[in-house]
Amino acid sequence: MPSSSQDPPYRRIVEEFRARILSGDLRSGARMPSIRQIAQRWGVAIATATKVIAALRDEGLVVARVGAGTVVAARADLQQPEPPPRQALNREHVLRTAIAIADTEGLGAVSMRRLAAELGAGPMSLYRHVANKDELLTQMVDEVFGESELPTPGPEGWRAKLELVSRRQWELVQRHIWLPRAISFTRPLLGPNMMAHTEWTLRALDGLGLSMTIRIREALTLHALVVTLALSMADEVEAEQETGVTLTRWRLEQQYRSDELLDSGRFPLLAAIPGETVSDLDGLFEYSLARHLDGFAVLLQDQAAG
Repeated sequence: MPSSSQDPPYRRIVEEFRARILSGDLRSGARMPSIRQIAQRWGVAIATATKVIAALRDEGLVVARVGAGTVVAARADLQQPEPPPRQALNREHVLRTAIAIADTEGLGAVSMRRLAAELGAGPMSLYRHVANKDELLTQMVDEVFGESELPTPGPEGWRAKLELVSRRQWELVQRHIWLPRAISFTRPLLGPNMMAHTEWTLRALDGLGLSMTIRIREALTLHALVVTLALSMADEVEAEQETGVTLTRWRLEQQYRSDELLDSGRFPLLAAIPGETVSDLDGLFEYSLARHLDGFAVLLQDQAAG
């Protein structure tokens, strides 16, 4: 599909990349320039650069990989495309495909049209399984929560139980980095698997003499702890995909300014912090969980004393 001077700017950039990919100049697995890099190199707007990546992705020339950004697809042959194997649509297939798109490209990439294209089906056929995109999102989240089966009755003691459910949810948000953005505390999604997590947490607090108000606030606080830290993780992955700059490279680029400030003597305590501590989200999660549960234990002691 040769380009012409009448093509919109994004199409001309797409044709240039297509030619390089099909010629082997850009090999399978090679990292594509970030959206920002494309915008700067070709002098176009971010929105135009975004359309370039979207068009290449829709043609099967590139794919997005978490932690690696957008890379050239393993197969990129427009002359003799290999059709994807057909599979009868069912609810689980639809949801798992939508989850796979969100896992690799982010929640914003999930749409009924994109999902239908990935499944090799007509968009209208999806509505036999989900009523609309909002329902699709709810079912995706609930399907993900169903991956983590909580034991009955679980470990002995309220603290061990709360640690278990919190760590299970931390594992989920690490596996599905889009999950925190799909969760609302004011307009909660209703699904049996999500509700089972909350019910399990409330039951973990049985026999402690707590009101149901305190019990649900505790369940929501633990969930908020997980979600808040997970949002930082998601922000980092998305920043790397958008800019093409890894966290390690970003730190190196900031090193001169950081050294200048820390070596000035104005911030001796900050200068003593090991560099890896701040970005250790697993360590921060465990610390936050432990300190929160320490505080909850004090609440229980005060209540017992009163």
